[in-house]
Amino acid sequence: MEFYMKENGFATKFPFGELNISGDDNFGFRPYQLLVSSVAVCSGGVLRKVLEKMRMSYEDIKVAVNVERNEAEANRVEKIHLHFVIKGENLQEAKVGKALEVTRKNCAMVQSVKDSIQITESFELIG
Repeated sequence: MEFYMKENGFATKFPFGELNISGDDNFGFRPYQLLVSSVAVCSGGVLRKVLEKMRMSYEDIKVAVNVERNEAEANRVEKIHLHFVIKGENLQEAKVGKALEVTRKNCAMVQSVKDSIQITESFELIG
């Protein structure tokens, strides 16, 4: 990856398109938003694969994220809580709980930050 400076931040190009990054929401994604998004979406994507491998069908997955930051230490991200809302019929809480454990162990982003950011998960099932 290569990032180039712009007037109000930095940008990089990917096959999908240009990604603008800035400390100001008006000019691009903020770095902490990208960090949190990476953790949430990686976890959601791995959970999808795990549920499919476990032959548990679902219609939809939403991830609500709560972030705690420490203003006294450069506003660092200290905690990320991921709450998965999984829509589907005949989903069993115990099996989904196990799927979430497998997800945590196999999400590259969670594994990358687990020693510096506290990551917690919860879920709810809706029919």
